[in-house]
Parts: sequence; structure tokens; C-alpha cells
Amino acid sequence: MPSSRATPETHPGDDRTTDLIRWAAFSCVLVPVVLLWYGTSLAGATGTALGLAAVTAACRVLLRRSEQCAARLLDEDPAPQAHRGRHQRTGSGSHRGGRHSGGNSPVS
Repeated sequence: MPSSRATPETHPGDDRTTDLIRWAAFSCVLVPVVLLWYGTSLAGATGTALGLAAVTAACRVLLRRSEQCAARLLDEDPAPQAHRGRHQRTGSGSHRGGRHSGGNSPVS
């Protein structure tokens, strides 16, 4: 049975994620250049560039995985229930607050 929700071709987070990765890649190039400009050794700048590239790659993998998990959760449960919170439980019980008009209470 087809879903009543229209699924867009591109997810809204794709553009932001792509922009974020592009800025991170830009910084992987810019930071070593600036370090070289201020007199850091070539080996130090290269090590910094490799470290930044590794962190950027790991963040990219984690971002893509989280987007895939979020999309999978939306596909599995099209109508998520509202979160009621810790103290807003539903149902009847003796622990609910408020005044009660009971038959056992004396009337003065």
C-alpha cells in the first residue's frame, strides 16, 4: 500500500550536510596554509592537515549514517506519537491531582 506522505527527491538536510562537509574540507586546506604562513614546519602542517581530514571523514560518515537512520525511522513509523513527558501520563489512577467529589468525604 503506498504511503500517504509525499517523499521528496532530496532530503532537507542534504544541502546543509553537503555545505558543512565542504566548509570542513576547505578548512583542511586553509589551516595548514595559515600554519605555514606563520612559520610552522611543513611536517607539522601536513600532520595537522591529515588530522583534520580524518576528523572530517569521520564526521561525514556519522552525519550520513544519522540521516539514513532518521529516514528509516520516518519510513517505518509514519505517524509518531507525541511525547507526553515524565509527569503527564495518561490513564486513570489514584495519583491524579485535583479536587474530587467523592461520596466518603464529609460535607460541612
